[in-house]
Amino acid sequence: MTEVKKKKNLKIVQGKVISDKMNKTRVVLIEKNVLHPLYKKVIKRSRKIKMHDENNETKVGDIVQAIETRPLSKEKRHTLYKIISRGEEQ
Repeated sequence: MTEVKKKKNLKIVQGKVISDKMNKTRVVLIEKNVLHPLYKKVIKRSRKIKMHDENNETKVGDIVQAIETRPLSKEKRHTLYKIISRGEEQ
Protein backbone atom coordinates (compact mmCIF):
# COMPACT_ATOMS: atom_id res chain seq x y z
CA MET A 1 0.00 0.00 0.00
CA THR A 2 1.14 3.47 -0.75
CA GLU A 3 0.63 6.25 1.68
CA VAL A 4 -0.86 9.40 0.21
CA LYS A 5 -0.11 12.71 1.88
CA LYS A 6 -3.05 15.03 2.20
CA LYS A 7 -2.31 18.55 0.94
CA LYS A 8 -3.37 21.53 2.98
CA ASN A 9 -5.65 24.16 1.54
CA LEU A 10 -3.01 26.76 0.80
CA LYS A 11 -4.14 30.32 0.31
CA ILE A 12 -3.47 32.08 -2.96
CA VAL A 13 -3.34 35.88 -2.91
CA GLN A 14 -3.24 38.30 -5.82
CA GLY A 15 -1.43 41.63 -5.84
CA LYS A 16 0.85 44.05 -7.62
CA VAL A 17 4.65 43.95 -7.49
CA ILE A 18 5.86 47.24 -6.02
CA SER A 19 9.56 46.45 -5.51
CA ASP A 20 12.05 44.18 -7.28
CA LYS A 21 15.30 45.51 -5.82
CA MET A 22 16.13 42.37 -3.82
CA ASN A 23 17.54 39.24 -5.44
CA LYS A 24 14.89 36.47 -5.72
CA THR A 25 12.47 38.46 -3.54
CA ARG A 26 9.59 40.72 -4.54
CA VAL A 27 7.40 42.98 -2.44
CA VAL A 28 3.74 42.57 -3.39
CA LEU A 29 0.94 44.97 -2.45
CA ILE A 30 -2.36 43.23 -1.75
CA GLU A 31 -5.48 45.42 -1.69
CA LYS A 32 -9.00 44.43 -0.75
CA ASN A 33 -12.27 46.27 -0.22
CA VAL A 34 -14.13 45.68 3.04
CA LEU A 35 -17.47 46.97 4.26
CA HIS A 36 -17.39 49.01 7.46
CA PRO A 37 -19.57 47.19 10.00
CA LEU A 38 -21.33 50.27 11.35
CA TYR A 39 -21.31 52.86 8.56
CA LYS A 40 -21.65 50.45 5.62
CA LYS A 41 -19.01 52.31 3.62
CA VAL A 42 -16.52 50.43 1.46
CA ILE A 43 -12.97 50.89 2.75
CA LYS A 44 -9.79 49.92 0.90
CA ARG A 45 -7.40 47.88 3.04
CA SER A 46 -3.89 46.98 1.92
CA ARG A 47 -0.89 45.01 3.12
CA LYS A 48 2.56 44.19 1.78
CA ILE A 49 4.06 40.74 1.65
CA LYS A 50 7.46 39.47 0.57
CA MET A 51 7.31 36.78 -2.11
CA HIS A 52 10.00 34.39 -3.33
CA ASP A 53 10.70 34.61 -7.08
CA GLU A 54 13.36 32.01 -7.90
CA ASN A 55 14.15 33.13 -11.47
CA ASN A 56 13.65 36.90 -11.00
CA GLU A 57 10.83 36.77 -13.59
CA THR A 58 8.63 39.58 -12.27
CA LYS A 59 9.17 43.31 -12.52
CA VAL A 60 7.54 46.34 -10.90
CA GLY A 61 3.93 46.74 -12.05
CA ASP A 62 3.23 43.05 -12.72
CA ILE A 63 0.03 41.54 -11.35
CA VAL A 64 0.91 38.19 -9.74
CA GLN A 65 -0.54 35.40 -7.66
CA ALA A 66 1.42 34.15 -4.65
CA ILE A 67 0.84 30.94 -2.71
CA GLU A 68 1.55 30.26 0.95
CA THR A 69 4.64 28.20 1.70
CA ARG A 70 6.86 27.30 4.62
CA PRO A 71 8.89 30.17 6.10
CA LEU A 72 11.75 30.88 3.71
CA SER A 73 13.29 33.70 5.72
CA LYS A 74 12.37 36.05 8.55
CA GLU A 75 9.56 37.72 6.58
CA LYS A 76 9.13 35.61 3.43
CA ARG A 77 6.09 33.28 3.62
CA HIS A 78 4.87 33.22 -0.01
CA THR A 79 6.23 32.05 -3.34
CA LEU A 80 5.34 32.99 -6.91
CA TYR A 81 2.38 30.96 -8.22
CA LYS A 82 1.76 32.63 -11.58
CA ILE A 83 1.98 35.93 -13.39
CA ILE A 84 -1.46 37.30 -14.30
CA SER A 85 -0.35 40.29 -16.39
CA ARG A 86 2.81 42.19 -17.16
CA GLY A 87 3.28 45.82 -16.13
CA GLU A 88 4.22 48.65 -18.42
CA GLU A 89 7.71 48.53 -19.93
CA GLN A 90 9.98 51.38 -18.88
